[in-house]
Amino acid sequence: MPPFHGSRLRALRKDKNLSMAELAKRSGVSTGLISQIERDLVIPSVVSVWRLAQVLDANINDFFDAERPEHQVIIRKQDHHVQILHGDSTTYKMLTPNAPDRLLDVVEITLKSGYSYEQPPLTHDGEECGVVLKGRLTVCLDDKEYILEEGDSIYYKSTVPHKFVNNADTDCVSLWAMTPAFF
Repeated sequence: MPPFHGSRLRALRKDKNLSMAELAKRSGVSTGLISQIERDLVIPSVVSVWRLAQVLDANINDFFDAERPEHQVIIRKQDHHVQILHGDSTTYKMLTPNAPDRLLDVVEITLKSGYSYEQPPLTHDGEECGVVLKGRLTVCLDDKEYILEEGDSIYYKSTVPHKFVNNADTDCVSLWAMTPAFF
């Protein structure tokens, strides 16, 4: 897993002439968490990093060590970019290349038993489609919960508040396609 670099967050924030308080206000990520992230005291959730990246006009991968190939057709299984976040409860395996001009992300998400993807639910532009490969996943859309078993799929507009919860006794592995590129 490439390491997360809080110093890159600090540099981007300063390049934009934003105080921690202003970045917190615009991103919805607390000032205290931003401070801890910048000092590499915590590994933030992917959603927190995404929210910060949106305000800073950055890509989520700008905070990690990762190559950005110009054009890549095949990504071998040993070369998939893997991020482990949320206190080791969630693993993201990127199945699309880390090209800056891509429009689509395809990611395999493993959510450990008893964990939630994010609190509160997330909203952003685009669309998402997911399929459960192993286990069971509860997808919360607005105030409605959908329980997906192995082989079940779901599609929704990403502007609908959404989050994932694994209430099962086993880990859940799911495959997601998202537009526009999220990671």
